[in-house]
Amino acid sequence: MAVTVTEAEARKVAFGAFVGTALEWYDFFLFGTAASLVFNRLYFASDDVVVATAGAFASFAVGFLARPLGAVLFGHLGDRIGRRKCLIITVALIGFVTGAIGLLPTYFSIGVAAPVLLTLLRLLQGVAVGGEWGGAVTLAVEHAPKEHRGRYAAMPQIGSPIGTLLSSGAFLLVSLLPPESFDAWGWRLPFLAAFPLLYIALWIRRRVEESPLFEQLLKEDELASSPVTEVFRKAFPQLLVGAGTAFLGIGGFYLITTFVISYGTANLGMSRSLLLTATLVAAAVEIVVLIIGGRMAERFGPGRITLIGGVVSALIAFPTFWMIDTTNAALVIIGVTLAVACLSIPYAVSGALLTDLFPAHLRYSGVALSANVAGIVSGFVPLLATALLTVSDGRSWSAALLLVVIALITAACGALAPRVALARDEVVSRG
Repeated sequence: MAVTVTEAEARKVAFGAFVGTALEWYDFFLFGTAASLVFNRLYFASDDVVVATAGAFASFAVGFLARPLGAVLFGHLGDRIGRRKCLIITVALIGFVTGAIGLLPTYFSIGVAAPVLLTLLRLLQGVAVGGEWGGAVTLAVEHAPKEHRGRYAAMPQIGSPIGTLLSSGAFLLVSLLPPESFDAWGWRLPFLAAFPLLYIALWIRRRVEESPLFEQLLKEDELASSPVTEVFRKAFPQLLVGAGTAFLGIGGFYLITTFVISYGTANLGMSRSLLLTATLVAAAVEIVVLIIGGRMAERFGPGRITLIGGVVSALIAFPTFWMIDTTNAALVIIGVTLAVACLSIPYAVSGALLTDLFPAHLRYSGVALSANVAGIVSGFVPLLATALLTVSDGRSWSAALLLVVIALITAACGALAPRVALARDEVVSRG
């Protein structure tokens, strides 16, 4: 099905996907940072630090449990009524929910209702994000010239480190406040900033055109009647392999950021400003890796790049945590940056790989479900890493081993992806 799109139009859509995704991830990452620094003390208050941290990370994980629901809901709608409409809804929902978190009273004001309401808002946030990324990548790829899909598919990925820079930078600034001011109102400011950012995101998203490929499917009456069901019935191998390829970029990232922030402050006694600075530096380097990775996907194929990124990430897992354990500022920043750079290699090509696994009439659903199946497990990675610390007597080798396992799963699925993609043509014949 040939659809001609100009480079100028492709760039416009890719930029719209990038900006919207950056603002979405800013909102979503705020919760992860706050779970490490704020929610464990103000919403899941307990005399036991481990219990409080586990409660905060459990609420963090709830957002990932809700993401598949968002993938199912918006995947179905995106493959039935259009990609653009769904992306406007998702960005509006997550912006409103994030701003509402900034207004939520703490446990010390309303008791147990505080963590309950926080968890409910996190659920809504997860639903929105569950439908966001798959649609953004699908829209960008379906507007892109075939020979340049790798670079355009990487544009929404760049929204992730930008979101990290914005969220970590915001928390780094408010962390400079006196502790009593930070706890009383300072931590709320990054969340409240979601309201003006929401306006920007909506303005940009409304200017993005619908996918010409989707419009052609609609015109020719080639839409799937139940796209989510068809993905499970006819593209289940693609779904599993796609989820595996996305695992390192999501789960590994939260291990090196969310878990390390908690581990570094609670177990190693490092300052939160140092760890947030490490996250900022890593995010800046990640942008470069994502840009290069998108171009490499066009030359060598996204499956091969995913395999390489998984193997490299496994090799640097233990050295990364050895550097973090020194608590030396320079080595901590290098360790976090090295790990994020390596796990960003498969993340850079994830959009190109996943969109190639599924035919157009199932693409939004297939891509969203793959990413969010990985997201379910990834949401529990910080919680699992925290639990493993008790097994390893507080030493980091257990977390490093967990990163190795995640990396090797992604490497194996990257090797399988090209073969599984060949089965895509069988899905097109829906008879």
